[in-house]
Amino acid sequence: MSMLTPPGMGGKYRITGDKYPRMRPPRRRGRLVLMVVASVAALGVLGWGTLQLIDVYTGKASAAGTADCVKKASPSPSATVSLPQPGQITVNVYNATARSGLAKTTADELKKRGFKIGEVGNASKQYDKKVAGSAILLGTSASLKTALPVLGTQLSGAQLRADTRKTTDVDLIIGTGFKNLAKQTDATKALTALSAPQPAAGTKKKTC
Repeated sequence: MSMLTPPGMGGKYRITGDKYPRMRPPRRRGRLVLMVVASVAALGVLGWGTLQLIDVYTGKASAAGTADCVKKASPSPSATVSLPQPGQITVNVYNATARSGLAKTTADELKKRGFKIGEVGNASKQYDKKVAGSAILLGTSASLKTALPVLGTQLSGAQLRADTRKTTDVDLIIGTGFKNLAKQTDATKALTALSAPQPAAGTKKKTC
């Protein structure tokens, strides 16, 4: 009897081949399935928490970016130009041309348009027959941004200059290139545009 023949079988049965019965106990499949489900659940909870944290921080960053964007995109403040009315400006009219009576007729027309008229006559030797353009407008340094631009709306091509006078009146010295004052409708439009609020210098509107 072979040593591989189990006792009591009288050699009736033999174990042949290279396969043998497994002697260890069967695996517990239920525990394994439970562990897999628990792992999947834990990973799901961890992933959900991570997404919540990302949303929180992303939301804060977006809010900060939006606030900054709104701040940058706010409109630039406008600078309101304070200009005197024609009735607050005294104009001296001088004729530097050879055309007789030009100073008086020009002064009369300016008076109709609301300006106060001071002296009227011929220009001094400094300017007589020496003004090639339409006119020279003279006043203090401060008047270069106030009274002179207002007077300049009444005629085209005038030069604005400052002198050392202490008074607030201004001079209109008529040159050889002068033909007549601008049409009153055009002068009114120019004065309205001059008085309109202007954007502050150096500011730009930014968009996101």
